[in-house]
Amino acid sequence: MGAHLTILVSGASGLVGSALVPSLEKMGFGIARLLRPESGTGSAVSTEIVRWDPLKPLAPERVSGFEAVIHLAGENVAGRWTAEKKSRIRGRIPATANLARALSQAAEKPHVFVSASAIGYYGNRGDDILNEESPGGAGFAADLARDWEAATQPATEAGIRTVQMRVGIVLAANGGALGKMLPPFKMGLGGRIGDGRQWMSWIDLQDVVGAIHHVLKTEILHGPVNLVAPNPVTNAEFSKTLAQALSRPAIFPMPAFAARLAFGEMADELLLSSQRVEPAKLCASGYSFRFPELRASLKNILA
Repeated sequence: MGAHLTILVSGASGLVGSALVPSLEKMGFGIARLLRPESGTGSAVSTEIVRWDPLKPLAPERVSGFEAVIHLAGENVAGRWTAEKKSRIRGRIPATANLARALSQAAEKPHVFVSASAIGYYGNRGDDILNEESPGGAGFAADLARDWEAATQPATEAGIRTVQMRVGIVLAANGGALGKMLPPFKMGLGGRIGDGRQWMSWIDLQDVVGAIHHVLKTEILHGPVNLVAPNPVTNAEFSKTLAQALSRPAIFPMPAFAARLAFGEMADELLLSSQRVEPAKLCASGYSFRFPELRASLKNILA
């Protein structure tokens, strides 16, 4: 992919999008943002804005002529999963289907369509080592990811190279899971969750951005691609490493019942759930991780 080509991005102002967009612009790509009617343009320097209502069909001519389309928009899954929250989270499914359908009917289709999914796809799998060939699991998060991925089908059927990025726990200084963990850990009140034996498949935000660049230019990548670092850790190990990086003790475990009390169903599906995922396709296609080890990632983020 050369410079001066335009990439359409949804969710450009989210955790991943706000790191990804400047990196693409730096490489000379034009960026068009897919925004809801009511969204402001933010500090967007990009000239192009495509307005859409994610829950309504999108006219194919609106999305015609882009080199690539990156779909990151969706409700943040963190927080208590009330019925209303769940229906907002599931709102990404029709949005993805509407976008994929419009791309499939566009006169000038993109070369590649990259859509965000999550390692929640695998469900709670204990110590099993999981790669892109592993079957999906059970539960709300697994069903959700499966439906997100299925919604991209029209693009695949239209011959567009389509990648479903199964993203792990993204580590970044300014948000995501780590943002929520830092305050208690900084006060020395952190610790493992439950028995701490559940696997956490994490990835540094810089590697999320790097992996998306890699996906855009690596023609052999299609279908599900795990975006996780090659060295997952248990929750106990994660807690210990984070505490050490902050020079604090990690002696206040959160019992499983307390996690359930605070977060309800999300605690079982995300905090107490175990996913030991390997980035098989990224590694096989030659992606080189900037932060393969947790300690170096945390050190860099906290610097």
